[in-house]
Amino acid sequence: MINPAMLLKYKQAKEAFVRNHPKFPQFLSAVNRDAVKVGTIIEINVTTEEGKSLSSNIKLKESDIELLHELLNQA
Repeated sequence: MINPAMLLKYKQAKEAFVRNHPKFPQFLSAVNRDAVKVGTIIEINVTTEEGKSLSSNIKLKESDIELLHELLNQA
């Protein structure tokens, strides 16, 4: 069963994130619309405050597409 208090907490956290990063949801929408296709490579780079860089990537498979559409439609 879905906990309404957790849903409210999630909604408030999402709204705060969007206020802090207003262009990111537009970016996710563009990705969802134009780039979520088999063979697309998604790369994530993270740079820590100390300057350490971490990166990884995935090449999308058919089985990844539905999950990504669901996640991106929640953004």
